Parts: sequence; structure tokens; C-alpha cells
Amino acid sequence: MLQELNSLKRSVKIWNDLDSEIDEVRTLVEMAGEEEKKGWADRHYQASVVGELEGKVKDIEARIETLSLEAKMAGEYDRNNAILTLHSGAGGTEACDWVEMLFRMYRRWAEKKNYTVTITDILAGEEAGIKRITSIVAGEYAYGFLKSEIGIHRLVRISPFDANKRRHTSFASCDVIPEITDEIRIEIKENDLKIDTYRASGHGGQHVNKTDSAVRITHLPTSVVVQCQSDRSQHKNKATAMKLLRAKLFELEHEKKMAERDAHYQRLGNIAWGNQIRSYVFCPYTMVKDHRTNLEIGDVESVMNGEIDAFIEAYLSQK
Repeated sequence: MLQELNSLKRSVKIWNDLDSEIDEVRTLVEMAGEEEKKGWADRHYQASVVGELEGKVKDIEARIETLSLEAKMAGEYDRNNAILTLHSGAGGTEACDWVEMLFRMYRRWAEKKNYTVTITDILAGEEAGIKRITSIVAGEYAYGFLKSEIGIHRLVRISPFDANKRRHTSFASCDVIPEITDEIRIEIKENDLKIDTYRASGHGGQHVNKTDSAVRITHLPTSVVVQCQSDRSQHKNKATAMKLLRAKLFELEHEKKMAERDAHYQRLGNIAWGNQIRSYVFCPYTMVKDHRTNLEIGDVESVMNGEIDAFIEAYLSQK
């Protein structure tokens, strides 16, 4: 609850700060208008006012763009930290080097977001680069942003590992899952329960067999049925039955999470040609193209330095 409260306070503070800064920009514009009517007696003052206005507007636009992205994230785990895993695919040493390049790109992106990146597992390539790396990207909405990066990333360039300087195509997979606690919350509503009492059967003595102490509980949304007749007390039997119900619902939820995970990995496909979500071309021309949104950016260097928000925004908007 404290985490949720702090998140809501942050959202309100950002909104209020932006509102105040926009009012400040309006005031500056009015002042500039008055000075313009007078003919700008001081040209240095004119340059400083215009420069200040441009800087403030660019800053406000960037922050509004971030808010716009966050507004597109309403998934259950979008606010969570992200567990980012990169695997090398077809391409040998070149693919391992590609994984290292991708990890640097994501780390630079995270730094720009003021996120922290902690490497939890790494397997170096045999000759160079990284064969596999897993890290936790910690920060609000880390998963919401990075889930758009799930898939196969393709690199086309002149390989530095090829003595003949030939062009190579390499592949790497990016997998992102939310960081969640081990505890799965099981909420049981009274309205979802059908509770029946009946006379116990079998061994247990005269009292057990002649009173309605046994309890049967049916969870209507899932049709899970549990029952208990081991005690003479109906209340104790009910308490035991509720424990059994929680355990069964926990198991159902666990199986559901496992099914979601399996479906998630199946969507990744083979780390090879035909499954890529994005291509990074260094030669014979420079371009990064997202095959899902058809967004193209010619400045490969800036993308590799972490400027990937345009791809993320395009994907989230499409979704």
C-alpha cells in the first residue's frame, strides 16, 4: 500500500510541477511579447529569454512524452522491475558480440531513465562477447517499457572477426519478464462460496455421526470443491476446509502462471532468420527498422547509445 501511495504521489507531483512550469512559460511568453512591442532594447536580454523559453519547452515536451508512454501501460505488472535476458543465436562469435552490444544499448537506455541495472547471470562467449546475460532493471515502469523489446534482434554489418571483411548477419533474442514476489495472493470472497453442512459418515464416534459437523465448500468461480469431517466441531472443520481451498486455489493460480510463462517463451520463436522484430543495419547503409511498426531510424549510433524510446512508443501505441 505504501508503494502504491508513493507511486500516486509521484504522479500527482509530476502533474502539478508540469502545470506550474507551463504557467511560467506563459508568463515568459507574455514578457517577451511586451519587449518585442518595445523593440527589444537589449538584444542580449532577447537572446537569453528566447533561449530560456526554448529550453523549458523542450524539457516539458520530453516529460509529457514520458507521461504519454506511461499512460499506455495498464498491465498488471507494468510498474514492476524487469528481468532482462539476452541470448546469442545464429552467428557464432559475431552473435555473442551482438549480445554484448545489445546489453550496452539497454544499459544506456536504463541510465537515461535513472534505472539501475544489476547483472545476475552471465556466460561469456568462447572467443568474444557474451553468450547469455540476465539482469534486473529496477525502476518504475521498467517492465512496461521493456516488454516491447521481447523478440529476436537482427544485426547486419561487416564483421570485425572476419579477416576477409565480409558482411555478416547475426541474431540475438531479448526476453523480458516482470520481477514479482514469490507470494501469490489468493483472495476469496464470501459471495463466491457455497457452504454446506452435513452429517459425517464412517468412523468417528456417536457424536460425529449424529451431528451436522461436516463441511463442504464450493468455490463457485472455479468449481473447486473441498470438504472436511475430521473434527466434532463444525467451526474447526470449516477452518480446515478453507485451508484446503486456499491451497487448491494457490495451485490453480500457480499452474496459470506457468502456462503464461510457457506461452511467453513459445512466442519468442527460434533465434534465427524470419523471426526478427527489429533489424539493425550497419552496412551497406545505416538504418534500424522495427518490423512490427515499420518505424525506421537512420541514426544507428544514437540507437545503440540507448535512444530506443521511439520504438517503444510506436509499439505501445500500436498495441
